[in-house]
Amino acid sequence: MFKKIFFLLVLALIAIGVVGYRWVKNLTPEKLLQSNFVQGEIKKQLGDENGDLMKLLPRFLGFTKPMTYLFLFENNTELRPGGGFIGSYAVIKVDKGKTDLVILEGTEKIDRNTPKDWKPEPPIQIKRHLGMGKWFFRDANWSPDFAVSAKKALELYKGENGLEADNIDMVIAFTPTVLEKFMEKIGTVSVEGIDFTAKNVTEKLEWEVEYGYDEKGLAFRQRKDIMRPFFWALMQKLKLDALSHWADYFKLADELTRRKQIMFYSKDVEAQKDLLTRGWAGEVKTVTSTDYLLWVDANLASLKTDHAIKRNLKYTLTQDKSFDVTQDKDGRLVATVEMTYKHTGVFDWRTTRYRTYARVYVPSGAKLLSYDGAMKWDRTAGKGEVDQGEELGKHWFGAFIAIEPGKTGKLSFTYLLPEIVSSQLKNSLYTILVQKQLGLTEMGLTIEPKFGTTTSTILQTDKEFKFYVD
Repeated sequence: MFKKIFFLLVLALIAIGVVGYRWVKNLTPEKLLQSNFVQGEIKKQLGDENGDLMKLLPRFLGFTKPMTYLFLFENNTELRPGGGFIGSYAVIKVDKGKTDLVILEGTEKIDRNTPKDWKPEPPIQIKRHLGMGKWFFRDANWSPDFAVSAKKALELYKGENGLEADNIDMVIAFTPTVLEKFMEKIGTVSVEGIDFTAKNVTEKLEWEVEYGYDEKGLAFRQRKDIMRPFFWALMQKLKLDALSHWADYFKLADELTRRKQIMFYSKDVEAQKDLLTRGWAGEVKTVTSTDYLLWVDANLASLKTDHAIKRNLKYTLTQDKSFDVTQDKDGRLVATVEMTYKHTGVFDWRTTRYRTYARVYVPSGAKLLSYDGAMKWDRTAGKGEVDQGEELGKHWFGAFIAIEPGKTGKLSFTYLLPEIVSSQLKNSLYTILVQKQLGLTEMGLTIEPKFGTTTSTILQTDKEFKFYVD
């Protein structure tokens, strides 16, 4: 959808006089995109680093072949590993820049009509905490790597007899944060007597689909009907404003993608490589000899409570001589990662106690030494268990924790890092890549190495940190 807007803007700029009409009318849209003039203008506006868009745009806009897209509307106020709860979805066909909306509806509709003989096994945590005996499309994004979640979404969508399931070429997901940021530019969007603004759009849409429909006398199956006119009105206003500010909109979309509020997956191998290169694929990155950290939350039956949760992650490193690796150093690295959840909300229609199954992804070969804060269930005193496994070239530890409104909760894991990570210190340098969860807007981060200087930041995107050993 964003690429369609981008294309229309380029075309409009040319058509209004940047180049002559006689030249333009003899060119197809594909030739316009490939022309030296248009490519030069785009590079001038967006920078040389975005010149490779000329390879992507014709494909995305259906000039190479007709394209079918599965859009996932992922609500990050109900955070899931792949970005947010998939409350609604759309299928859109694009052929030479012309779009056709196949379907736009809530995921509960397709899930409700799941064939009785289609019974994919859900992750044990979904079965345990949500009581689900099968894996539904709405819960597809259990992996923190978007490509993995997108493939599962395609599998479950096809299994539930989704329209155009066999023809989908690309999966695109975006969160309400994208709506908020774009509406900061275009202003109020009015639909059915309701004024949506950047500050209220997420909450108002949630209210309309959860409670507002009933006040209007609509049936439950109609509760998300407002989504279609809302997005139509949004796109009409967006196109008008973007005609004169298209470069700004592209840069905003690019920034939101890098902050993992927009994610792309293409079934085409070459297109996927391009997405990975641009940092648009929401991937869990590969590391070899350096340290790695990714904390992932899965909101399980907590309504939209993530809007009220403030996160601060602390990562502490020490060296332990009992795990000596070299004679001239002090031993293996032991890490403690601790997440502090501050619940700033109260019980209301969208907020309740926060129930999350948290996983931390660390280098493969890490060994769990201890943990604290894990719970068996909410409002219980017994100590919960820790799950662990290997995935995406990483080792992970996982546990459940619940936090009451107005309270603070902490969950921590202490583990021995593999020898290959500890051996970094032979060169008096320690490096760690910290990735931010898909859909999460930000979190506080403190890294405290006992052999170096403590650093604190607000993490909004992936970041590599280097420490020189004192």
